[in-house]
Amino acid sequence: MELDRALEAARANHQSVLTTMHKDGKPQLSNVLHSVGDDAVIRVSTTADRAKYKNLRREPWAALKVDGESFWSYAVIEADATFSEVAADPHDAAVEELVDYFRSINGEHSDWDDYRRAMVSEQRVVLRLTPTRAYGALR
Repeated sequence: MELDRALEAARANHQSVLTTMHKDGKPQLSNVLHSVGDDAVIRVSTTADRAKYKNLRREPWAALKVDGESFWSYAVIEADATFSEVAADPHDAAVEELVDYFRSINGEHSDWDDYRRAMVSEQRVVLRLTPTRAYGALR
């Protein structure tokens, strides 16, 4: 499958399943919301205490499964993973990237100051997935 076609599916559907690898080599799956930037990087918001964060710090590889229009239509995007810094201040670069992420999925927030404070309180980070390969059966 062409990577561009898989990214089209990821742009059309923000809901996905993220697969990372535990230390013992077994997969760990998480339902996530994602956005795809103009740079083709897939972004996911998570917290620094989650298994996916710890798994990806140790093994920076992930697979993201996105459904197409039917049960038999899907794309899997394998990717190299990097992170923003952990949000530490309501106006730091990590929070600015989280604001951009939110806007790309939901539009404007009703209270940006509250959102920014929550990102710091929750120790949020942006997971950045740079696609390397895609497979699946989009119909």
